[in-house]
Amino acid sequence: MRLSDSGSEHSPSGRRKSERRQRTATIYARVTPDEKSAFLARADRAGMAAAAFARAALIGEAGPRAQRRVPADSAALRQILGHLGKTGSNLNQIARYLHTGGEAETVLPDLREALADFAHIRSLIYGALGKEPDSALAAPPLASISAPAPIPAPAAPEAVPPAGLSKFMPPPKP
Repeated sequence: MRLSDSGSEHSPSGRRKSERRQRTATIYARVTPDEKSAFLARADRAGMAAAAFARAALIGEAGPRAQRRVPADSAALRQILGHLGKTGSNLNQIARYLHTGGEAETVLPDLREALADFAHIRSLIYGALGKEPDSALAAPPLASISAPAPIPAPAAPEAVPPAGLSKFMPPPKP
């Protein structure tokens, strides 16, 4: 490692080392589990990583790269995960139905519902993170989804629907 005239550290390639590598000294402090929990909670409420919060408390500044994190709403995130699981399951059932030769027109309402669920989940995620949704990434309008070209039926004998797909399957032909 070399020092330049300015006193800053450089790597062998001549580029300035990252701030993280320049911080090589460590300060340790023993605390009780309750004190640690309280410290981490305060750092979380401040929207900062624990190290940046400690640095700010010790020297009055968190450092140039420290960014405030938006505290996530845990209850909202649990709700979002539940919605994602249900929507993913519905989409998986629709895909299985279509792969077994089902007609797309019969599942179009379910696809529209899944798209609406996706838009709702997306807004919940942004809300839990304390952000506004980016309109450039918004889901397309529901009316823009139309039935795709029919998928030819497989030449194999009548496929047995996977468990849970009965609501998507047309009635058996007489």
